[in-house]
Amino acid sequence: MQNELDVLRQQLAKQEEIIAQLQARNNYLEEQFRLAQQKRFGASKESHPAQADLFNEAETLVEEAPEQDVETIEYQRKKPTRQPLPKELPRERIVHDIDNKQCDCCGGELHKMGEDVSEKLEFISAQVKVIEHVRPKYSCRHCEKTHTQVEIKQAPVPPSPIPKGIATASLLSQIITSKYQYGLPLYRQESLFKQYGIALGRGTMADWMLRCASLFKPLYDRLHEVLLQQPVLHGDETTVKVVKEDKQTSYMWLYCSGMDSPAPEASIPNIALFDYQNSRAGRCPVAFLQGYDGYLQVDGYAGYEQTQATLVGCWAHARRKFKEAADAQAKGKTGKANWALNQIQKLYRVETANKTASAEARQAVRVQQSAPLLAQFKTWLDKSAQTVVPKSKLGEAVHYTLRQWPKLIRYLDDGHLKIDNNRAERAIKPFVIGRKNWLFSFTTSGAESSATLYSVIETARANGHTPFDYVMHCLN
Repeated sequence: MQNELDVLRQQLAKQEEIIAQLQARNNYLEEQFRLAQQKRFGASKESHPAQADLFNEAETLVEEAPEQDVETIEYQRKKPTRQPLPKELPRERIVHDIDNKQCDCCGGELHKMGEDVSEKLEFISAQVKVIEHVRPKYSCRHCEKTHTQVEIKQAPVPPSPIPKGIATASLLSQIITSKYQYGLPLYRQESLFKQYGIALGRGTMADWMLRCASLFKPLYDRLHEVLLQQPVLHGDETTVKVVKEDKQTSYMWLYCSGMDSPAPEASIPNIALFDYQNSRAGRCPVAFLQGYDGYLQVDGYAGYEQTQATLVGCWAHARRKFKEAADAQAKGKTGKANWALNQIQKLYRVETANKTASAEARQAVRVQQSAPLLAQFKTWLDKSAQTVVPKSKLGEAVHYTLRQWPKLIRYLDDGHLKIDNNRAERAIKPFVIGRKNWLFSFTTSGAESSATLYSVIETARANGHTPFDYVMHCLN
């Protein structure tokens, strides 16, 4: 009888184990389903972490989290206002005057007491014209009669970005900015020129892009040299398809410094450089950085570990994983992921409040305000790691954050460091958007040329220049 009971207990234990496994599998699949629904039907754009979940902060505090004071934040919606048109734009004044300037009451002459002015924006479509370069030839009539060989004098051929070609600097700048700033593929530009009766093939334009990239190479090399002198760099990488490459996927790497736009009294120049490589191996950043030993802010990719730089983590990436975990929860429920998002939100509020402060002041505020929040977060992570399922979205978020923790808190060490790597992600976004339109590069040289021209465009934008004017100026 005892043996039968033992057998039954073993069978029961085995059945309970199977049920637990099936339940875990079911929870995992439900989580994946909810996450897929969010990606398919939910908002695709992330809100700024400092503004997210401002009105349900109290609901995100769960039992496992330590007690905290709930902040009350009030916002007043601003009425939309029309921005004034730039004063430097040319203006044409059209006066709409009355014909009868006599008073309807007494017949007296009316006097001008003022005027109302309203501005309308006129768009003038692109104009295409041919510039004829005429070089008269001169010779000596006396020498023509007395000498077998006559000297002919003529002005030299004016310099041109494409010698013996029809392209001017303005035309080249238009093609470059259309593709690399606005993502307009060459075959679409070919159809646009056809509207003006101009047969300009995409093959010709592609050749021009290669030759222009070679002209910009000295500028690229100089920017590369200046970039490696900066104390803080940001890095990122994304895929690019090159038809002539043996490998299925190549990569466009990005390294940048400074800000997205010009800032007064900025100590770090705004530079964004793209580097094409047919690999994602760690040797790629090692070759580009050339022994750089400053701060390098990147995501969690292990390839950057091979560099000599001091790596700084990205809180936007950590937050993104907790956001996925929150999206994977059952609708209407809150849990640990919401508490983590709330804590990260507070870290971003510290940054937003001290956005215009000096590097020294920003570092001091971080030590005073952010360091205690981070310590609290670390305690919560260590506790949560013991209870969450590792393969769940929450488990992935917790363990990712713990692995990256030494890099994530490194931004406390220097006020020049950012809390996240959004500088690089914003700089690489135009390439990602353009890639959806032109899809691939045909050759390696084409991909390398794209890297150079994207670098010129993004660096010009980051410094407040109009890319079309800047590219044309450089080519001239």
